[in-house]
Amino acid sequence: MEKIIDKARILIEALPYIHEFKGKIFVIKYGGSAMKDPVLRQNVIMDICLLASVGILPVIVHGGGNDITKLLDEVGQETAFQDGIRLTNDQNVDYVEMMLSGKINKQIVADINVSHGHAVGISGRDGGLVKAELYDAGNTAMDRVGKICCIETALIETLLGAGYIPVISPIGADSKGQALNINADEVAGEIANALCAEKLIYLTDVDGVCENGKLISQINAQEASELIENGVISGGMIPKVSYCIKSNVENVHILNGTLEHSILLEIFTQEGIGTKVVKA
Repeated sequence: MEKIIDKARILIEALPYIHEFKGKIFVIKYGGSAMKDPVLRQNVIMDICLLASVGILPVIVHGGGNDITKLLDEVGQETAFQDGIRLTNDQNVDYVEMMLSGKINKQIVADINVSHGHAVGISGRDGGLVKAELYDAGNTAMDRVGKICCIETALIETLLGAGYIPVISPIGADSKGQALNINADEVAGEIANALCAEKLIYLTDVDGVCENGKLISQINAQEASELIENGVISGGMIPKVSYCIKSNVENVHILNGTLEHSILLEIFTQEGIGTKVVKA
């Protein structure tokens, strides 16, 4: 009986948050181990579907680095990175786009739809959603790597208005319509800005921002900048926190996607389980 009562308490604790966030947009960057492990993947999908079922408007931006690397290895293409960015060029861009937009995107959509959600998969090239330019115009090894010029939100807003969950692959288009591979963290951040999202959520393989081995539950943009300068924040966490700092979104969350139902625990409980980066 006590376990049943505990479940009721959990629902009661979530109720004010459900009321607060109903009708608000949450942009979720989905990647890392939470995409690879079937159990973790299902946990994330169920969290997304629950958000939608209580009136929150989730928008999903996904990565797919490990699957891209595997495909490139299979076809004899070299995998290389510069400053954490995958070197994408005329020789491998079709494989990158095929994996992101053709396989990973469609699998996420299928998973959501099977779980009683209503998802539509799109690429940043669709509807002129992500307009981009070359990240490094003089570098032939990166002649298909993009940086975002602007976000056109009309397609996303149309899907949200019709009750769908947009699932977006991080491929943009240049002025000639050519595909450019863009860092998914950047795409999520810029889409969240353009949509004036209530929250931007990054799913990672770590608990959040830590200092001396201890999780920082909340930090402001200035404090986060100082931790980067001091080397406390390093490696793959730097670009995520940098996008948090640059973002106009009031609340950006960095969560461990390998923890069961981490999105729900962060959003619908008072304590949360990750790091929240706030503007002030």
